[in-house]
Amino acid sequence: MTLVQLRYLVAIADAGLNITLAAERVHATQPGLSKQLRQLEDELGFRLFLRKGKSLQGVTAAGESVLHRARTILAEAGNILAIAANLRCEAQGSLRIATTHTQARFALPDVVGAFTRRHPEVSVHLNPGREAGVLPQLRAGGVDLAVVSGSGGPPLTGIALPAYHWNRTIVVPKDHPFARRARPPSLEELAAQPLVGYESSMLPDSALQRTFVAAGLRPRIAMTAGDGDLIRTYVREGLGVGVLAEMAVSPDERDLVALPADHLFDRCTTWIVLRDGLVPRDYLLDFIHEFAPHIDPRDVRRVVSGEATAGWPAAPHWRQRGGRTAQETT
Repeated sequence: MTLVQLRYLVAIADAGLNITLAAERVHATQPGLSKQLRQLEDELGFRLFLRKGKSLQGVTAAGESVLHRARTILAEAGNILAIAANLRCEAQGSLRIATTHTQARFALPDVVGAFTRRHPEVSVHLNPGREAGVLPQLRAGGVDLAVVSGSGGPPLTGIALPAYHWNRTIVVPKDHPFARRARPPSLEELAAQPLVGYESSMLPDSALQRTFVAAGLRPRIAMTAGDGDLIRTYVREGLGVGVLAEMAVSPDERDLVALPADHLFDRCTTWIVLRDGLVPRDYLLDFIHEFAPHIDPRDVRRVVSGEATAGWPAAPHWRQRGGRTAQETT
């Protein structure tokens, strides 16, 4: 059994059992990957995958157990390499980040830009997607850190560091009745309107749904989208009133009016999440400090090594941290 075989095994699982895609991701040939898989199964004496002809149809029960251990072994092998690289003060490497479209579009560009200027030999791999799919990537070991948001406490996965707080904003066309009056709408008035929001707003446990339900109201979700750009686009088309993260709205919108919603919905927090047991590269800590300057990288290192418990300073609000708006990042 070799680390290469375990890496191929995990790659196949993470590629949805698509051997061609797995081979591309690990820079191997498909025949070579298949050969290593067969050799691993022969050595173990049982099948790791269910097969139908030449296609993989699923993971066996024994394969699930091996996959779990393989991920742990590969993570620890990566930690050993990280220790060695830090001791050698190596500047080269890669940084893999899983996050949402909103964070990738509006919160991270200036951070990634500053980071790459300081670390030109580190390649950054940004993987934006749906909120529900971000933390599973971290748990599977596919990324080095995750950036997620929520209105409750910290995520239960990994080690969560508070980056900043933010509120929701209501967006309407300039000719909408909400735009022609001095006060922002009430929750009851908002519930009477068709709403355009994030995909997560359809989930029963979403902060938006909980707020309406707690007030005995039922929101009318006309449409959902994956990012703020799309939400604003369809608000312009008249599909409804937009409810989105404030960093996804520019105060200089020409055809839309942004209205505060701080009085309606709970404040949200954006979290940086690291895997438990991770040995961070020095440049990863530098990235965290760039994104969350109030967090001391030395404290992060102590917490992830188990030498201290998490006790992070209060995070700033988006409006206080110099966050760039939608137009400023284009």
